[in-house]
Amino acid sequence: MPKQKSAARSTSIAGLLAATTLVLTLGGCATYDVTAPADARADAPAADVKAKDARLASAGNKKTADGKNADGKNGSAPAGGKGDDVDCRTAKCVALTFDAGPSEHTDRLLDILKKEKVHATFFMLGQNHVEKRPAEVKRIDAEGHELANHTWSHQILTDIAPGEAKRELSRVQDAVRKITGKTPKLMRPPQGRTDEEVSKISKNLGLAQVLWSVTAKDYQTNDSALITKRVLDQTERDGIILLHDIYKGTVPAVPGILKELKKRGYTVVTVSQLLSPAKPEPGMVYRP
Repeated sequence: MPKQKSAARSTSIAGLLAATTLVLTLGGCATYDVTAPADARADAPAADVKAKDARLASAGNKKTADGKNADGKNGSAPAGGKGDDVDCRTAKCVALTFDAGPSEHTDRLLDILKKEKVHATFFMLGQNHVEKRPAEVKRIDAEGHELANHTWSHQILTDIAPGEAKRELSRVQDAVRKITGKTPKLMRPPQGRTDEEVSKISKNLGLAQVLWSVTAKDYQTNDSALITKRVLDQTERDGIILLHDIYKGTVPAVPGILKELKKRGYTVVTVSQLLSPAKPEPGMVYRP
């Protein structure tokens, strides 16, 4: 395999941008560009930064019923607002994501998120999930959560032919668009397995790739207390939490996770909110 150079975005240190080079290797031979959320925000185009600052300023002038600013100033930061009312450049953010649904547990999860005023990113499977549960897909969208792609049948994209990998992703794009009128901008490769070819396919389909920094390994246990502990032990600022809304032990763990994260000063957001004012770049891999 030819040698492939792969560079992370520059990171701000003491007001200076220091360029670094990072090569991630999967299976000993796969390389791809990777960007951390903080680097993406620092590297956002000036026009996007200006636009976000203007929106935040406008929101700050709108008072809520209790007299607090809509952006959370002069009060607690929002737990994860819809739209652009969270600024992860200053807030202590963490992104909450769910893979492999929707399932019979998703409605209960959505009830919890609605009660806690938190929005998450849902990386959805097509076969037996999106195709069989369009009502849940519509509700995920209607309640302000982020629609994302986790392939049609959970095949490992690096192990199949490029044409098949493209179909795995494009079928979900088409199905979600048919149900909601919206096309996902984010995808998560099964098992986090990606490479140069998968990145090229993702770029062509308009999909940024999102990995994670926190996993409860909830596919191994239905112990909600253990799931909660694993998440809280690993969570740091700018983290991306990976859970699954298909396992019966996961959804019962969510209220306790959210309660403790809030207690620790975290603002829970979607992946796109975590990256803002940057916009997800098709083909790029994002990982804390």
